[in-house]
Amino acid sequence: MDTLQAIILGIIQGLTEFLPVSSSGHLQLANEILGTDLNPDSSLTFSLTLHAATVLSTIVVLNSEILALLRGLFSKTFNEEQAYIIKIIISMIPVGVVGIFFIDYVEEAFSSTLVVGLMLLLTALLLTFSYYAKPRIREDISYRDSFIIGLAQAVAVMPGLSRSGTTIATGLLLGNKKDKVAQFSFLMVLPPILGNALLDILKGDFGGGVEAMPLICGFVAAFVTGCLACRFMIEIVKRGRLIWFAAYCLVAGLVAIGFSIF
Repeated sequence: MDTLQAIILGIIQGLTEFLPVSSSGHLQLANEILGTDLNPDSSLTFSLTLHAATVLSTIVVLNSEILALLRGLFSKTFNEEQAYIIKIIISMIPVGVVGIFFIDYVEEAFSSTLVVGLMLLLTALLLTFSYYAKPRIREDISYRDSFIIGLAQAVAVMPGLSRSGTTIATGLLLGNKKDKVAQFSFLMVLPPILGNALLDILKGDFGGGVEAMPLICGFVAAFVTGCLACRFMIEIVKRGRLIWFAAYCLVAGLVAIGFSIF
């Protein structure tokens, strides 16, 4: 992998991690188009680097919300911040089960361009439903809703099925407020990403194979575009314009299916 390829992949990761268009699907398609030839250790090293960049961008953009949660966590009386953290923990349960017991099977069985295309079409369908549905609006995300949104995140391990798109669409279909769903979607993914990275490192899977310059450039590209995309996505969800991303996923899905066939 050269530096230019790393920058391109970093930009794709930074944008698609937050936009409801599937980062895994776009990265898989980009790797095929760019012809990046990475062995498993190198691929994991680069993937962890890009995910670290998007985690950092989330922390930077939502720093005030995260600091408020941390301050409330150590309060002696039960408060809204502690309840919110419990909801995030509840949302982690489904993806934790999938990550521990099924992730290798999912990646092995479904990592094909055809599946990516089909899952992009499913993402488009979910975003369309969430756009036209008019559920009764709730003031706060409930414990039950946090678990259901967590189930949506677990299903979104399928390559091509957008994690942010699936979780945000699910939250909206449940009747939660747009801004609160977007914030919850971006915060709930931090513990699973960090936990998965820690497990890979402890297992010794985090190795070399990629030169320092491509890693650094990919990290910076993913971080900068991630900050921009995170802010942009929160505003887009508030304004209820997810239908445009549904149209994009429809086109991208058809292109991926065509690419796999022809």
